[in-house]
Amino acid sequence: MQQHLQPKETGGWKTARFLLQRPRFQRTGRTRPLIMGVVNLTPDSFSDGGRLLSLSAAVDHARQLLDEGADILDVGGESTRPGAPDVPVEEEWRRVCQVIEELVKWNVPLSLDSLKPEIMERALDMGVDILNDVTGFQSQRAQRLLSCSQAGAVIMHMQGSPRSMQLNPEYADCVAEVQGFLKNTLQTLTQQGVSSERVLVDPGFGFGKTLEHNVALFAAIPDFSQLGAGVLVGVSRKSMIGQLLDRKDPLQRIHGSIQAAVVAAGKGAAVLRVHDVRATLDALIVNDSLI
Repeated sequence: MQQHLQPKETGGWKTARFLLQRPRFQRTGRTRPLIMGVVNLTPDSFSDGGRLLSLSAAVDHARQLLDEGADILDVGGESTRPGAPDVPVEEEWRRVCQVIEELVKWNVPLSLDSLKPEIMERALDMGVDILNDVTGFQSQRAQRLLSCSQAGAVIMHMQGSPRSMQLNPEYADCVAEVQGFLKNTLQTLTQQGVSSERVLVDPGFGFGKTLEHNVALFAAIPDFSQLGAGVLVGVSRKSMIGQLLDRKDPLQRIHGSIQAAVVAAGKGAAVLRVHDVRATLDALIVNDSLI
């Protein structure tokens, strides 16, 4: 089976490998996208909010994700589900700081899911490797933090804010507008000395998009790969899967999410952000063995 796990030499794999090229993160023998496992430290996330409110629960979950095959852990302390309220800086930091302090000891790639530069700065000081910003680094302070570090970055597109983004999202041309935003932001960061090899772009499925918009963006994953950075796809358990399957409960969207991950991999996604690591990885390995 190992022959099916060698890295591709095109598309986002260069970016994905860059994010893990530090000696302690080196991996060999991959043909699949890297798997980013979700560690939600929030009481109100749409899928698993409230499950990891203690340090021991969060650490146990992170260990389970790694045991199941996750390549990257993505830690977040503020829900960005539609309608989510803002969380004060100190409260968000309280939620994530002890978990980050523990996980950086594990020598695994660690991503911070936060839109606040104050949280980014503290997390970078602690040793976080990737900044995952749902606002797409529109803050100049966030841009400076990234340019002054060696961290990787995820630029995500979002129309509006989490509180309002799903009220009535409209685009003249969704794919073109999202591509334009990601391209312009990537250029801005490049001009500040951030190599495109350090960056992943995320179309932001479900962040200010209707189902029609999400489907169009999914079909355009190969086009996003042409922007000069790898593509991160995060649709795990999201409402778009629920709408396609008529499943209101996020836990009933797991099978659909896994299929979407397999399709995204086939379209060239470099990183998949998922809740269900083992099931996703099993599907990718079987798909890679049979195609």
